Amino acid sequence: MSIVLIRSAILYITVIFAVRLMGKRQLGELQPSELVITILVSNIATLVLEDLNIPLAVGIAPVLSLVCFEVIMSWVTLKFPKVRCIVSGRPKIIISDGKIDREVMNSLRYSIDDLMTSLRGNDIFSLEEVQYAIVETTGSLSVMKKPAYDTPVRSDLNLNPKAVDPPQVIISDGRLLEKSLETMNLTKYWLDRILKKKQIKIQDIFIMTADKTGSYYIVENNLKGKEKPR
Repeated sequence: MSIVLIRSAILYITVIFAVRLMGKRQLGELQPSELVITILVSNIATLVLEDLNIPLAVGIAPVLSLVCFEVIMSWVTLKFPKVRCIVSGRPKIIISDGKIDREVMNSLRYSIDDLMTSLRGNDIFSLEEVQYAIVETTGSLSVMKKPAYDTPVRSDLNLNPKAVDPPQVIISDGRLLEKSLETMNLTKYWLDRILKKKQIKIQDIFIMTADKTGSYYIVENNLKGKEKPR
């Protein structure tokens, strides 16, 4: 039993390392070649776990070899667009000027149900709203609405607010995150003034967020002032 646990832990770490090495895109939308590598890696890991007679190195070596192959292929496809088209294919325009291209749908074996499902995934429930749509090489559908149905942005309303990065957590469960404080260009002196004004300590704060303008939001610890259970 202990051998199984040890082998499982080693393979778990190896597969995580492999996925991280292949890039964050592996965790989201997969290209065809990436999907193949992911399936092969999972199958190899399963074989080694099921059959204890197979040496662990025999399972790890193919996993690392496949990852190296995928990294090399990623470099090749980056340098040579023609190879990328062969391996990953090209995006296909399925709706243009509000009109569905049935030939493209047939070539992709894309049914009406597939199209409507993908549109609903983009918060669109009527074909009348779609100006342009393209099927990406990952199989996802990217959609542009017609101007009459598109959500207006602030520039459409002649509003030009100052662009500010989103706030970050600077205190988490009573612990100061100094790196986040530096990222927001804020100082410890600024934080001390806020805490003194609120008459609270860092240990009393569950979450505190702040942005580069100095705007902040504090959620105090629910246990503050409460008796500890005996």
